[in-house]
Amino acid sequence: MASDPPRGQRGSGSGSRSNGSGSGSGSLEQAGLPEERKPQSDEARSAFTPPLGVPLPPPPEEEHPTSEFALPEGLRAEGPAEPEGSAFAPPGSTTGQTPLPGGAFTPPHGIPALSLTKEAPWQDRMRTMLRMPIHERPVPERAERTEEEGGGPAAPRVLDLTLRIGEILLAGGEGAEDVEAAMFGVAHAYGLERVEPTVTFTLLSISYQPSLVEDPLTASRTVRRRGVDYTRLSAVFRLVDEITSEGISLEEAYRGLAEIRRNRHPFPSWALTISSGLLSGAASMLVGGGTLVFIAAAIGSMLGDRLAWLASARGLPEFYQFVVAAMPPAGMGLLFALAHSNVQSSAVITGGLFALIPGRALVASVQDGLTGYYITASARLLEVGYLIVGIVVGVLSVLYIGLQFDPGLQRLNPEQALRLYNEPVVQTVASMLLALAFCVLLQQERHTVAFATLNGGVAWVVYGALTATAHFNAVPSTAIAAGLVGLFGQLLSRYRYASALPYVTAAIGPLLPGSATYFGLLNFAQGNLLEGFSSLIKAASLALAIAVGVNLGSEVARLFLRVPGITEAGAGRRAAKRTRGF
Repeated sequence: MASDPPRGQRGSGSGSRSNGSGSGSGSLEQAGLPEERKPQSDEARSAFTPPLGVPLPPPPEEEHPTSEFALPEGLRAEGPAEPEGSAFAPPGSTTGQTPLPGGAFTPPHGIPALSLTKEAPWQDRMRTMLRMPIHERPVPERAERTEEEGGGPAAPRVLDLTLRIGEILLAGGEGAEDVEAAMFGVAHAYGLERVEPTVTFTLLSISYQPSLVEDPLTASRTVRRRGVDYTRLSAVFRLVDEITSEGISLEEAYRGLAEIRRNRHPFPSWALTISSGLLSGAASMLVGGGTLVFIAAAIGSMLGDRLAWLASARGLPEFYQFVVAAMPPAGMGLLFALAHSNVQSSAVITGGLFALIPGRALVASVQDGLTGYYITASARLLEVGYLIVGIVVGVLSVLYIGLQFDPGLQRLNPEQALRLYNEPVVQTVASMLLALAFCVLLQQERHTVAFATLNGGVAWVVYGALTATAHFNAVPSTAIAAGLVGLFGQLLSRYRYASALPYVTAAIGPLLPGSATYFGLLNFAQGNLLEGFSSLIKAASLALAIAVGVNLGSEVARLFLRVPGITEAGAGRRAAKRTRGF
């Protein structure tokens, strides 16, 4: 006789009935009742009871309930949420985050503010800010105030001071990028945040917008006269450094600018004339001239300098000043050639051309072109072209007259003395003397003369070693030597927080293509047009090699010297993107 099912099974059967699962029949089968003795209840005929022969479904797992927010099968779960970091810390620095590749998207906690310390040179700080979009530039430390509120600088006066400083720099031969950086630094130091300076060859302008709802202020200034005075240029650089780093008042800045304008040139006009003679004499020694050649080249150059001063006093354009300045050196060499003396007349003319070739303007034009100021670069290069044409006209006029007296003039043949001359000691001393004379002509400060003179000697030693010892071509040798000049000049300028021009312009004097220019002019005068064009193309190649080398050396110095205060990658001067030819 079968016994009653256990209590737990009855409870399970009752629980199953309450859930409508039909587990009661399952409990009867477990009790061992025959099929014909099963009770025919309403539960047995329930629509939810599985038919005979169909297995029962498994009981529900009540101890593991499923949430309605659970992720359905087939979907990928999200990664862990990034921990929140400080709003003042750049992404990836202290919060453990990884910066977005390429910086294409805004970081989740915003773009960190760029901080440029005042221990860095102001040129680097201002170049960095100029290449940044306006909305990313750091806010000026000084809040703009009007004269009625607290005696602070008003916007029109700041713009006027900015233009006056830019005018002196541009008239002194400074590159367009450095002029813009100086103008932006002055305006930013006095609280003008939204300013945009613009520099062309003769026009300076600056625009300031106080806010998005106020009218902008624009001022401009035209540079009509240019003069070479690197002492004044260095003084302006120091004034800009005091404004941007030390925070002097606007009145003090105006007073300092007035003192700079009142200061006289460090060297009188007679010293400039003597330096012009020394420069030509030293250049003649570079190409094989002796003592008599040195004296003849110096006398011819000094006569040309005095004639140029006379033409300038009469108001003649600079083109005609170069024409009359080129005639005396050429005439001096022609006289020695007509006298059939043993003096190397070709070296006399070549030395005179060294003092006239506009190397400073050429370097500035190529520098502006390489840094993206194409309008200013084109204007400077056109100026160089006109000055060279003036030299050509002056020299060719004299040579043509000489050829009428003696069609041969074999003593003007450059091959007689300028081909195989190689005296390292004499040429090194001559190159340093040439650089020294250039320093006086450029009105440099006395403490910069020694550095520029030494830099010029190093440039010639490198050039001579590459051409005479390593047998390099003259063009790459010139570019390498000029690159070292630019590198050393940039290092010295950064060390002294000054312009690089006083350390660079005079040092490239020994590398100027005086010989190639003379060869081309002589061949033109003799009717050898093909050889003349070949020599002039070589002279142009050497001049461009000098300019590119100087600029490349400066960029290398900026590339490897890290600016303090810039922690963001790519926060330095931003370069232009390639146009890929279109």
